[in-house]
Amino acid sequence: MEIKRLHVGKTLSETAIHNGTVYLAGQIAVDVTQNIAGQTREVLGHIDRLLIEAGSDKSRILMCQIFMADIKDFDGMNAVWNEWVADGNAPPRATVEARLAKPEWLVEMVVTAAQK
Repeated sequence: MEIKRLHVGKTLSETAIHNGTVYLAGQIAVDVTQNIAGQTREVLGHIDRLLIEAGSDKSRILMCQIFMADIKDFDGMNAVWNEWVADGNAPPRATVEARLAKPEWLVEMVVTAAQK
């Protein structure tokens, strides 16, 4: 089966599609001056855009892994997530505190989804 990659860079691809499954690289906020709510909204916007480009959407997410620099921000992240997640389609999810690659990143999300 063919593997299609989108936004291929030297280090990673933003998206890989194989056999009807969409795999997104970890998504982070570009505007790191934002608080946890702002960074979460930006990350979810990146996820929306990439899923649509890959022939999917947030209602088709199979799994989401969330990495947070400080688990104390969990409630703030979760409030934005709960506004965004598709009604009746909340995916399986894991959330952990982790040291992210850059200290200004507050949240990073990795998504796997089914194509339409």
